[in-house]
Amino acid sequence: MNVIEKAKPGLTADKDWWRGAVIYQIYPRSYQDSNGDGVGDLNGITARLPYVASLGVDAIWISPFFTSPMKDFGYDVSDYCDVDPMFGTLSDCDVLVDTAHKLGVRVMIDQVLSHTSDQHPWFVESRANRDNPKADWYVWADPKPDGTPPTNWLSIFGGSAWQWDARREQYYMHNFLTSQPDLNFHNPEVQNALLDSVRFWLDRGVDGFRLDTINFYFHDQQLRDNPPLPIDQRDASIAPRVNPYNHQLHLYDKNQPENLAFLERFRALLDEYPDTTAVGEVGDAQSGLEIMGQYTSGNDRVHMCYSFEFLSGDQPDAARIADVMGRVDDVVTDGWACWAFSNHDVMRHASRWDLTPSAQKAFATLMMCLRGSVCLYQGEELGLPEADVPFEDLQDPYGIEFWPEFKGRDGCRTPMVWEPSNQNGGFSEATPWLPVSHAHLPLAVAAQEQDPGALLHHYRKAIHFRRAYPALVKGSHDRVKSTGTIVHFTRSFEGEDVFVAVNLSGEPAVMDMPAGDWLQIGQELGSAHAAPDGKLHLGPWQPALARRANT
Repeated sequence: MNVIEKAKPGLTADKDWWRGAVIYQIYPRSYQDSNGDGVGDLNGITARLPYVASLGVDAIWISPFFTSPMKDFGYDVSDYCDVDPMFGTLSDCDVLVDTAHKLGVRVMIDQVLSHTSDQHPWFVESRANRDNPKADWYVWADPKPDGTPPTNWLSIFGGSAWQWDARREQYYMHNFLTSQPDLNFHNPEVQNALLDSVRFWLDRGVDGFRLDTINFYFHDQQLRDNPPLPIDQRDASIAPRVNPYNHQLHLYDKNQPENLAFLERFRALLDEYPDTTAVGEVGDAQSGLEIMGQYTSGNDRVHMCYSFEFLSGDQPDAARIADVMGRVDDVVTDGWACWAFSNHDVMRHASRWDLTPSAQKAFATLMMCLRGSVCLYQGEELGLPEADVPFEDLQDPYGIEFWPEFKGRDGCRTPMVWEPSNQNGGFSEATPWLPVSHAHLPLAVAAQEQDPGALLHHYRKAIHFRRAYPALVKGSHDRVKSTGTIVHFTRSFEGEDVFVAVNLSGEPAVMDMPAGDWLQIGQELGSAHAAPDGKLHLGPWQPALARRANT
């Protein structure tokens, strides 16, 4: 294997930088508009990188900015190796990467490998007839004798996962929109072409990838029907309850064993480039942690994955946190998790869990102490609530399809608010592609910078606290436990222990401090002292943080 060296000024060489990293997700349409067209772009991100660096994060993850007809806002790619003019140019991307590196921030980009746009040249050729060189590059199948789709598989966006195509007189598979046909990963040529596109971005200096729907790459070649999911389990899905996708146990349309060999090919490619990484999105709430364990085990698959345990609707209490982390210990034994409370696909957790500012601080502190890496979503550090987007302003096809029971994803995708003095929040001089929420303006960056008690400063403190203690970044932990409303555990690394307890309640709580000679730390995060009798008395939403050196 030839290791490709590429100088990255500003970055310290560390092949394991991803382990325990804090990654800040940027949704490019909504971060900063630099050219006055109402849509965010790459130059806008570059202009805001000093702010991102001030948070203390290790990397940014940029949602797709590739050439696309934007039916699903960039997750329908029509050219894997170019920038959509809406976002800028390849040169703009190079400047962004170079600027980030000089600020000590690595750059990860979203790779949407499971499907393309129906306008991608590969699909245009594939659908032309059954005999062309790319005829088998997508998932095509004949109808059943009665003309109905080949299987009962469903699309996450509603309805059948099969779309009839008159040119070939066959159905093609689409796990998402009908304009997002699924690639046939059983064809080695498809894998090769996708890996070539990954290499293209590695050669331009990116530091890693977020892999969209990593468990959707392969389908069952026998085209077996999915069995029904029992009614009492239908909340355990990545889709909203009103979506019939919840009615199936998805055994055959995703999560296929052949994926492991492809992930090993992908990792071998990344290993040619020093200090690169990948985090996979496991789109499966039914068996997400088990898949995470498979995909991140050893050193020859993806580095880390995240699933939907903390992206669900129910606010996790201490027992829930302990249960999830315990299951990770059991099934992700030699892998690595990446945790997120919010992203571009779910309601912002400040609203989803109906959190007070004190509760948001507690969850931020907890997140920075859990074993695993962390993804923060733009505006999370400001405590932005979900925006209320009227139906007439909706852009998301998912929300338009299931309105009003499910309002889609636009409420978490509205523009970032930088200053409160105008209705666009400093995002753009033009009318933004989605309206800026008036409720967001008082929470703008400029307003919070002037308030020492603002959530923004708490996030900065929590991130810097994490970086100050290697045990919180790369250390092991004992079994995460709950005592009433308190979740608590000890992280350990190279002779240092860090004890963490967080009261996930608006009521006071008490527990015994572990035995030993502990020194209180984290005063800047409101850490409580242990009483002389060894009791920890925690106020509402209060943490207790302590350090012990093992000499």
